Amino acid sequence: MFFMKFKKYFRIFINFVFWCIVAGIAGLAVLVLIHGHNLPDYKNLATYTPPVATRLYASDGSLLIEYAEERRVFIDFEDMPPQLINAFIAAEDQNFWTHPGIDVQGIIRASLNNGMRLLGFDTKFTGASTITQQVAKNFFLTSDRTISRKVKEAILALRLERSFSKKHIMTLYLNEIFLGARAYGVGSAALMYFNKPVKDLTLSECAFLASLPKAPNDRNRAVERRNYVLRRMVDDKYITQEMADAAMAEPLNINTGFTAQMEVDFQYFAEDVRRKLLEHIGRDTLYNEGLYIKTTINPELQRAAAAALAKELDEFNKNKSATEPKLQGAIIAMNPHTGRIVAMTGGRSFRESSFNRATQAYRQIGSTIKPFVYLAALEKGYSPESLILDAPIVGWRENNKEWKPENYDRKFLGNIPLRFSLETSRNVPTVRLVEQIGVQDAIEAAQRFGVYPKDLSQFNESMALGSGETTLQKLVLGYSAFVNGGRAIEPKMVDYIEDRYGNLLGGQKHKQIEWQDGMLPPMEEEKSEPLSDPQSLYQIVSILQGAVERGTGKQARVAGHTIAGKTGTTNMVKDVWFIGFSKNLIAGVYLGYDTPKPLGKGAGSHMAARVFADFMKVALKDESNQPFSVPDGLTFVRVNRSNGVAASQDPNGMIINEVFKEGQAPNKAQNSEKQIEQAVVGGIF
Repeated sequence: MFFMKFKKYFRIFINFVFWCIVAGIAGLAVLVLIHGHNLPDYKNLATYTPPVATRLYASDGSLLIEYAEERRVFIDFEDMPPQLINAFIAAEDQNFWTHPGIDVQGIIRASLNNGMRLLGFDTKFTGASTITQQVAKNFFLTSDRTISRKVKEAILALRLERSFSKKHIMTLYLNEIFLGARAYGVGSAALMYFNKPVKDLTLSECAFLASLPKAPNDRNRAVERRNYVLRRMVDDKYITQEMADAAMAEPLNINTGFTAQMEVDFQYFAEDVRRKLLEHIGRDTLYNEGLYIKTTINPELQRAAAAALAKELDEFNKNKSATEPKLQGAIIAMNPHTGRIVAMTGGRSFRESSFNRATQAYRQIGSTIKPFVYLAALEKGYSPESLILDAPIVGWRENNKEWKPENYDRKFLGNIPLRFSLETSRNVPTVRLVEQIGVQDAIEAAQRFGVYPKDLSQFNESMALGSGETTLQKLVLGYSAFVNGGRAIEPKMVDYIEDRYGNLLGGQKHKQIEWQDGMLPPMEEEKSEPLSDPQSLYQIVSILQGAVERGTGKQARVAGHTIAGKTGTTNMVKDVWFIGFSKNLIAGVYLGYDTPKPLGKGAGSHMAARVFADFMKVALKDESNQPFSVPDGLTFVRVNRSNGVAASQDPNGMIINEVFKEGQAPNKAQNSEKQIEQAVVGGIF
């Protein structure tokens, strides 16, 4: 009796399914006639170029960060592991290699399963979309669950199969499918989930990726779904049961964050590069064209710069409460011959503030302006030992206010050599020097070297002492010309950019060659006129070397290396600076509050000089000492540092080697006794 009833219901069910299929085919035919026209043009898929992430690399080839609206890595069919392809076929479309775009067997099987489900049997609802249909939907259609969309999907799938090979369709699918964690395509998913390229994926990992299209963002059933795919691969004879068992026993070591974070030390630099690229190539190109961007940053030097700055800031801020403002700072290092930036940190924490104090903060620069003022004097014929008066200035007015410049030690030394004044960063003789050579000429030197803007509306003595504002980067670029032969250079953060096919962008004919010792400046820069004559430039470099060896920059000394540089402190110690350089590396340091205020007792430019020294000790640790190049036409004479008299005539005090141009000579001995007396009274010895 039971058997008779079962046969009756089964016959009814089969008839129902049959007529449903007939009706479906008839309906499909009608819908094909209706929707077969006016479908999207699929032929451009023949030259498929998907949006691909742009990657930013350090100079050593290590990855810094990627920019993408959709994380995607394009992989050719030939570069995909066979087991990865087989896993997706087993999970998504077991008849992929044989069906014409739609799977008739799959449709019948799905119809039977779903019909039995409706009749109360314990079966799951199943779909019948092929991989080709998914390609049609992903590229051209919406995800709306409508008959109209399904018909269009089927028509497009049939047309795709007639136009393209199965390998090409599989390539489109595996590069376009969304697999969670903002990853599109198997190439990106392999990196996101397992931090490896697809060629290195294990069988277990291939099966996991193939399980993702059904529920891309559900990680709770990852092992269960991976194992399902492995069982399907066994059923379809892609793998043996032994292989499946071994893969099922393998733990799924999925990246917990699904993305590798860039080191915090590199964030200010990377963001500066991103802003400039957006300005020059636009958002769409940057985020979707899969560019390879080789930057100038040196990871070892970047970490050293960030560590040196953090050490000084942490020490200063350690006793501050959470509500008190924290001291900020910046450091930037570059090759003075090419402008290639090898290290840059723009603050104490990028997470707290992305404002880059190396490139965006305009601050008063204090005494770091003085080398340009003294260079202007040397260009006019002054020698490093020309005497300038260090005595009180009274009755001077600036901007309708009485102005009385003072030295940091509140003392006056009488007539002192120009070198001595700059090495010890004395203000009063600097003001007198500005008066002698002319305010406009003094400040014009800073403009010429790019420190001050060329369109200044006012020129006054206080600007010659550093009351004007500029950025740390501009200041470092200006100092670079002292050591590179007087060449104006531009900051360089990117060596070259390649498109996704390996072609150089931006009119480049060859990749940037990294600077090596002994190389000449680039031809483009050789064509430009030098900013000053080489002899005057070397005299300034020599004086700045003295500032580090025996002047205000002693904290910047690096044992075994020739270093030159200059400290800078603004009024009330609101900003402190140090700019220094070796023959082939220059670095600048700035410290101050974002809202300017005095740093407090004990603070000063020695703090910035310490940061510089800590950085340069790492940067130069494997370098041999390289003295600065001396141009032709200069002579060296031993003189008394306090008065510029030849050591043979006045051997008292510190004796140094002074550099003179043709026609210049040490000071006459008759000034010696008076000079020494003034220095003793002033308290310098």
